[in-house]
Amino acid sequence: MDLYDLIVIGSGAGLSIINAGLRRGLKCALIENTKIGATCLTRGCIPSKVLVYPADIIREARHVNKIGVNLKFKGIDWDLISKRVWSQINEEKEMHKGLLEIKNLDLFMGNAEFIGNYELKVTLNKDNTIIGPLKGNKIVIASGGRALIPPIKGIEDVGYITSESFFGEKYPKKPWKSLILIGGGIIAAEFAHIFSAYGTEVTIVEMLPRLVSTEEPEISSIVERVFKKNMNVYLNQKAIEVKLNNGMKKVILEDINTKERTEIEAEEIFIATGRRSNTDILRIENTNIELDKRGWIITNEFLETTVNNIWCIGDANGLYPFRHKANLEARICINNMFMEQKQIMDYSSVPWAVFTYPQIAHVGITEEEAIKKEYKIYIAKNRYSSVAKGFAMGYDEGDENDGFVKLIVDQSYRILGAHIVGPEAAILVQPFVYLMNSGFTCTSIENNIEREDILPKTAYACPEGGSFLPIYNSMIIHPSLNEVTGWVIGNLTPVNIDIQHHHS
Repeated sequence: MDLYDLIVIGSGAGLSIINAGLRRGLKCALIENTKIGATCLTRGCIPSKVLVYPADIIREARHVNKIGVNLKFKGIDWDLISKRVWSQINEEKEMHKGLLEIKNLDLFMGNAEFIGNYELKVTLNKDNTIIGPLKGNKIVIASGGRALIPPIKGIEDVGYITSESFFGEKYPKKPWKSLILIGGGIIAAEFAHIFSAYGTEVTIVEMLPRLVSTEEPEISSIVERVFKKNMNVYLNQKAIEVKLNNGMKKVILEDINTKERTEIEAEEIFIATGRRSNTDILRIENTNIELDKRGWIITNEFLETTVNNIWCIGDANGLYPFRHKANLEARICINNMFMEQKQIMDYSSVPWAVFTYPQIAHVGITEEEAIKKEYKIYIAKNRYSSVAKGFAMGYDEGDENDGFVKLIVDQSYRILGAHIVGPEAAILVQPFVYLMNSGFTCTSIENNIEREDILPKTAYACPEGGSFLPIYNSMIIHPSLNEVTGWVIGNLTPVNIDIQHHHS
C-alpha cells in the first residue's frame, strides 16, 4: 500500500490544494480522469468564451445599424476561431508535463474509486491497469460533475453531443447547418448564442415555462424575446424520443401541459439539461461520506465531509458550479486543513454571468427568494435606455432588447441581490459583489473575539456593511454605463414594507 500525506481527486481547483501540500513538503498524489485543468480550462468556461466573443461581435455589428453604422458581415473564419479555442485547451499538455517533474508528487491519470474511507484504487486511462491501494492521511475531493443525460427514447442510438464531447472528439470541422439544443439553462443559452450568430439554424427546447430559470422572470422574458428573433424557441416542451430521418436527427416533443406532440429535426443534437454528480464513479458508497438526494457530497461550513480529514470543493459538492466559487473554496479548504483557526465558506454573494446575448449577470438572491426567506424588501430597476450612454449605444425605451439592472435590498439597505441583463452585465455586477462583501471586519464581537473568523459575516457587520450607501455617497462617471447601476437606487420601491414607517 502506498501512503500519502495528501491525495487530491481532480485537477481543476484541486491543483491549488496540491500546491499547498507540496509547499509544506508533503508527499502528495493527484488523480485526474480527463485532462489537467479539468472542466474550466479544457471543456468549459475558457474555450467557450473564445467562441462567445466572436458571436458577441457579430450581434453588435448588426445592432449598430440602429445608430447609423452599416457593417457588412462576410462570415466567420471557423478554422482561426477553432485554432484559438484549442490553443487554450492544449495548455493542459504543458501543465501535465510540469506535474510529472515535481518531486513528492505522483500523478495518476485515471478513474479513482474509494475502497474505504481513506483508501483508493485508480484504473489508469492508458491501459486500464489498476493502481493501489493508495492511502491518504488527508483527502480532498474535487472531482467535479458531468453532463446529465435525460431518459429520451433512442437518444443513445441516434447520438448527441454535450459540452464535454464538443470540446473533444465531437468538435465539428465547421458549424452545423442546424442544431437542436435540449435544455434552456446557462450552457444551452451560451451555445445557442454562439451558433445562431455563426449562421446555424438553432432550435432550443426547454421543459420549463421560461429560459435561464435561475434568473429573475423579467430577465428570462427579455432573453426569450431576443432569442426568438434569432432562433426557434420551444418552452414547456419535453423531448421524449429521437429518431434518424434521412441523415437528419428528429426529436419528438411533448407539451408539458397539453401533451400535444411536435416534431423537429436538425443536423445535430446538443444536450445541455444540467449536471450530475461523479460520486457513482468514485464509489462513495464504500465510505462513510454522506450524499444529498441528488448524489452530491454533503459538506459543512468548513468544507468538511462527514468523514474526518476528507474535504470536498468545487462542483462535487453541488453548490454553485462556477470556477471562481471553487477557487475560493480551495483557499478556505487550505486554511482549514493546515491552520488552527478555521474559516467559514460563505455562499451569500456568489456571482455569475451567462455569456449569451443579451449578457446576464447575477449575485445574491432573487426577489422571489427574498420574499420566501421572509425579508422585508425594496426593489429597484433601471433600464439602459434611461441613461445617456445607453441611448448613445442604441437602446430606446420600449425596445425588446432594452436591458436593465434590478436591485433587491432589505429595510437596512443591505444588498440582497443584484441582477443585470444587457451589455457588459458581468462587469457592471461586480461592484455589487464587492459591496456585499464589504465592511464585515471592522468591529470585534464582545465575548466572542476568539471565534470572530468563523462567525457569519453579517454577525459583525459595520453599519454600512453590505449596503448600497457607498454608491449613494459616490460620484458616478457621466456619461457611462455605470449610471445604469449607480442610479438604480433612485427607483427603490417597497414590496412588502409598510411605507408609512419608512423614512427616506
